Amino acid sequence: MGIEFLITSLVVVISPGPGALLTVAAGLSGGARAAAVTALWCTLGIVPHLLAAVTGLAALLHASATAFDILRYAGVVYLLYMGWATWRSPAALEVRADAPARSTGGRIAEAMLVNLLNPKLSLFFLTFLPQFIAPGETQPAERMAQLSLVFMAMTLVVFLGYGVFAARFRDQVLQRPIVLVWLRRGFAAAFVALGGKLALMQR
Repeated sequence: MGIEFLITSLVVVISPGPGALLTVAAGLSGGARAAAVTALWCTLGIVPHLLAAVTGLAALLHASATAFDILRYAGVVYLLYMGWATWRSPAALEVRADAPARSTGGRIAEAMLVNLLNPKLSLFFLTFLPQFIAPGETQPAERMAQLSLVFMAMTLVVFLGYGVFAARFRDQVLQRPIVLVWLRRGFAAAFVALGGKLALMQR
Protein backbone atom coordinates (compact mmCIF):
# COMPACT_ATOMS: atom_id res chain seq x y z
CA MET A 1 0.00 0.00 0.00
CA GLY A 2 1.73 3.13 -1.19
CA ILE A 3 1.64 6.73 -0.08
CA GLU A 4 0.04 7.61 -3.42
CA PHE A 5 -3.02 5.52 -2.56
CA LEU A 6 -3.32 7.10 0.90
CA ILE A 7 -3.02 10.66 -0.40
CA THR A 8 -5.49 10.10 -3.23
CA SER A 9 -7.97 8.43 -0.89
CA LEU A 10 -7.67 11.27 1.62
CA VAL A 11 -8.41 13.84 -1.08
CA VAL A 12 -11.52 11.87 -2.10
CA VAL A 13 -12.69 11.42 1.49
CA ILE A 14 -12.31 15.03 2.63
CA SER A 15 -14.19 16.35 -0.41
CA PRO A 16 -17.63 17.38 0.91
CA GLY A 17 -20.41 15.02 -0.11
CA PRO A 18 -23.82 13.84 1.17
CA GLY A 19 -22.30 11.70 3.93
CA ALA A 20 -20.08 14.48 5.28
CA LEU A 21 -22.96 16.95 5.11
CA LEU A 22 -25.28 14.60 6.99
CA THR A 23 -22.64 14.01 9.68
CA VAL A 24 -22.12 17.74 10.19
CA ALA A 25 -25.90 18.23 10.49
CA ALA A 26 -26.04 15.42 13.05
CA GLY A 27 -23.24 17.02 15.06
CA LEU A 28 -25.02 20.37 15.13
CA SER A 29 -28.45 19.00 15.97
CA GLY A 30 -27.60 16.08 18.25
CA GLY A 31 -24.05 16.55 19.47
CA ALA A 32 -20.97 14.35 19.24
CA ARG A 33 -22.76 11.04 19.87
CA ALA A 34 -25.26 11.64 17.06
CA ALA A 35 -22.39 12.61 14.77
CA ALA A 36 -20.51 9.41 15.67
CA VAL A 37 -23.56 7.24 14.89
CA THR A 38 -24.07 8.98 11.56
CA ALA A 39 -20.37 8.80 10.64
CA LEU A 40 -20.25 5.09 11.45
CA TRP A 41 -23.30 4.18 9.40
CA CYS A 42 -22.33 6.42 6.49
CA THR A 43 -19.09 4.46 6.45
CA LEU A 44 -20.90 1.10 6.65
CA GLY A 45 -23.07 2.30 3.76
CA ILE A 46 -19.94 1.90 1.60
CA VAL A 47 -19.95 -1.89 2.13
CA PRO A 48 -22.62 -2.68 -0.52
CA HIS A 49 -20.63 -0.72 -3.09
CA LEU A 50 -17.47 -2.57 -2.11
CA LEU A 51 -19.24 -5.90 -2.52
CA ALA A 52 -20.65 -4.75 -5.86
CA ALA A 53 -17.18 -3.89 -7.11
CA VAL A 54 -15.65 -7.17 -5.90
CA THR A 55 -18.46 -9.33 -7.36
CA GLY A 56 -18.65 -7.44 -10.64
CA LEU A 57 -22.00 -5.73 -10.09
CA ALA A 58 -20.32 -2.35 -10.49
CA ALA A 59 -19.28 -3.40 -13.97
CA LEU A 60 -22.98 -3.87 -14.77
CA LEU A 61 -23.69 -0.32 -13.63
CA HIS A 62 -20.85 0.87 -15.82
CA ALA A 63 -22.04 -1.08 -18.86
CA SER A 64 -25.81 -0.67 -18.51
CA ALA A 65 -27.14 2.85 -18.88
CA THR A 66 -30.56 1.74 -17.60
CA ALA A 67 -29.24 0.13 -14.39
CA PHE A 68 -26.99 3.11 -13.74
CA ASP A 69 -29.77 5.64 -14.32
CA ILE A 70 -32.24 3.82 -12.07
CA LEU A 71 -29.86 3.94 -9.13
CA ARG A 72 -28.68 7.45 -9.96
CA TYR A 73 -32.16 8.95 -10.12
CA ALA A 74 -33.18 7.16 -6.93
CA GLY A 75 -30.25 8.94 -5.30
CA VAL A 76 -31.24 12.26 -6.86
CA VAL A 77 -34.82 11.93 -5.60
CA TYR A 78 -33.62 11.10 -2.09
CA LEU A 79 -31.21 14.04 -1.95
CA LEU A 80 -33.90 16.41 -3.23
CA TYR A 81 -36.27 15.03 -0.59
CA MET A 82 -33.60 15.65 2.07
CA GLY A 83 -33.25 19.22 0.84
CA TRP A 84 -37.01 19.79 0.85
CA ALA A 85 -37.45 18.24 4.30
CA THR A 86 -34.58 20.27 5.75
CA TRP A 87 -35.98 23.51 4.30
CA ARG A 88 -39.59 22.91 5.34
CA SER A 89 -39.17 21.30 8.76
CA PRO A 90 -37.29 22.99 11.62
CA ALA A 91 -37.12 19.58 13.30
CA ALA A 92 -34.81 18.37 10.51
CA LEU A 93 -32.02 20.46 12.03
CA GLU A 94 -33.31 21.28 15.49
CA VAL A 95 -30.76 22.70 17.90
CA ARG A 96 -32.33 23.30 21.30
CA ALA A 97 -31.16 22.37 24.75
CA ASP A 98 -34.57 20.78 25.46
CA ALA A 99 -35.13 19.31 21.99
CA PRO A 100 -36.22 15.65 21.98
CA ALA A 101 -33.46 13.37 20.76
CA ARG A 102 -33.90 11.88 17.30
CA SER A 103 -34.05 8.12 17.23
CA THR A 104 -30.82 6.27 16.54
CA GLY A 105 -32.69 4.13 14.02
CA GLY A 106 -33.71 7.20 12.05
CA ARG A 107 -30.16 8.48 11.88
CA ILE A 108 -28.91 5.03 10.83
CA ALA A 109 -31.50 4.77 8.04
CA GLU A 110 -30.61 8.23 6.71
CA ALA A 111 -26.88 7.53 6.79
CA MET A 112 -27.23 4.18 5.02
CA LEU A 113 -29.54 5.51 2.31
CA VAL A 114 -27.32 8.51 1.53
CA ASN A 115 -24.44 6.27 0.47
CA LEU A 116 -26.47 3.26 -0.70
CA LEU A 117 -28.21 5.35 -3.38
CA ASN A 118 -25.00 6.86 -4.69
CA PRO A 119 -23.78 4.92 -7.77
CA LYS A 120 -20.63 7.04 -7.83
CA LEU A 121 -19.25 4.92 -5.00
CA SER A 122 -19.59 1.67 -6.94
CA LEU A 123 -17.90 3.21 -9.96
CA PHE A 124 -15.22 4.65 -7.68
CA PHE A 125 -14.33 1.21 -6.37
CA LEU A 126 -14.48 -0.26 -9.87
CA THR A 127 -12.22 2.32 -11.52
CA PHE A 128 -10.07 3.65 -8.66
CA LEU A 129 -8.94 0.69 -6.58
CA PRO A 130 -7.73 -1.53 -9.47
CA GLN A 131 -5.12 1.12 -10.27
CA PHE A 132 -3.35 0.21 -7.02
CA ILE A 133 -3.37 -3.55 -7.55
CA ALA A 134 -0.21 -4.96 -9.11
CA PRO A 135 -0.69 -6.73 -12.48
CA GLY A 136 0.78 -9.94 -11.06
CA GLU A 137 -1.35 -9.95 -7.90
CA THR A 138 -2.41 -13.54 -7.17
CA GLN A 139 -5.48 -12.55 -5.08
CA PRO A 140 -6.83 -9.31 -6.55
CA ALA A 141 -10.21 -9.55 -4.81
CA GLU A 142 -8.56 -9.90 -1.41
CA ARG A 143 -6.23 -7.01 -2.17
CA MET A 144 -9.16 -4.84 -3.27
CA ALA A 145 -10.95 -5.67 -0.02
CA GLN A 146 -7.86 -4.62 1.98
CA LEU A 147 -7.61 -1.29 0.17
CA SER A 148 -11.34 -0.76 0.61
CA LEU A 149 -11.10 -1.30 4.37
CA VAL A 150 -8.34 1.32 4.55
CA PHE A 151 -10.51 3.71 2.54
CA MET A 152 -13.46 3.06 4.88
CA ALA A 153 -11.28 3.63 7.96
CA MET A 154 -10.15 6.97 6.55
CA THR A 155 -13.77 7.86 5.79
CA LEU A 156 -14.82 7.11 9.37
CA VAL A 157 -11.99 9.17 10.88
CA VAL A 158 -12.62 12.18 8.61
CA PHE A 159 -16.39 12.08 9.10
CA LEU A 160 -15.94 11.82 12.88
CA GLY A 161 -13.70 14.87 12.67
CA TYR A 162 -16.35 16.79 10.74
CA GLY A 163 -19.09 15.75 13.17
CA VAL A 164 -17.19 16.44 16.39
CA PHE A 165 -16.01 19.79 15.04
CA ALA A 166 -19.64 20.71 14.26
CA ALA A 167 -20.77 19.53 17.70
CA ARG A 168 -18.30 21.91 19.36
CA PHE A 169 -20.20 24.82 17.82
CA ARG A 170 -23.59 23.56 19.02
CA ASP A 171 -23.63 25.86 22.06
CA GLN A 172 -22.88 28.91 19.91
CA VAL A 173 -25.77 27.98 17.64
CA LEU A 174 -28.06 27.59 20.68
CA GLN A 175 -27.29 31.18 21.62
CA ARG A 176 -28.01 32.54 18.12
CA PRO A 177 -31.34 31.21 16.73
CA ILE A 178 -30.95 33.19 13.48
CA VAL A 179 -27.78 31.20 12.76
CA LEU A 180 -29.84 28.00 12.83
CA VAL A 181 -32.28 29.43 10.28
CA TRP A 182 -29.49 30.15 7.82
CA LEU A 183 -27.75 26.87 8.57
CA ARG A 184 -30.94 24.97 7.77
CA ARG A 185 -31.35 26.87 4.52
CA GLY A 186 -27.70 26.29 3.68
CA PHE A 187 -27.97 22.54 4.31
CA ALA A 188 -31.16 22.36 2.24
CA ALA A 189 -29.46 24.16 -0.67
CA ALA A 190 -26.42 21.89 -0.36
CA PHE A 191 -28.55 18.73 -0.54
CA VAL A 192 -30.31 20.08 -3.63
CA ALA A 193 -26.97 21.02 -5.21
CA LEU A 194 -25.58 17.54 -4.54
CA GLY A 195 -28.72 16.05 -6.07
CA GLY A 196 -28.23 18.20 -9.16
CA LYS A 197 -24.59 17.18 -9.38
CA LEU A 198 -25.55 13.52 -9.17
CA ALA A 199 -28.22 14.00 -11.85
CA LEU A 200 -25.61 15.40 -14.24
CA MET A 201 -22.99 12.77 -13.46
CA GLN A 202 -21.87 10.66 -16.40
CA ARG A 203 -20.99 6.98 -16.25
